[in-house]
Amino acid sequence: MPNRPVEIGPAGLHTARAIEYLRLVRGLTQHQLAARCTALGRPMANTALSRTERARRRCDVDDLVALATALGVSPTALLLPLPSLSGDDRRGC
Repeated sequence: MPNRPVEIGPAGLHTARAIEYLRLVRGLTQHQLAARCTALGRPMANTALSRTERARRRCDVDDLVALATALGVSPTALLLPLPSLSGDDRRGC
């Protein structure tokens, strides 16, 4: 029986959007954020980051910690709704 890819659930979708949102707010390209993660000891290609932001790749806990550190937030900030945004401005986060 072939392996079936695990679907990304609501928390994963929110996290993907939060990563992209915070990256853009900080004025970082995907390449720059991926390079920051690599410098922190978690090698990441910008293509992996792109796939994560588009919810085409799961964000494991090691990626989550590295991305949060590189973005200057706690990992919890990527998991929970963004408090500074409300209503339609949340872009689905």
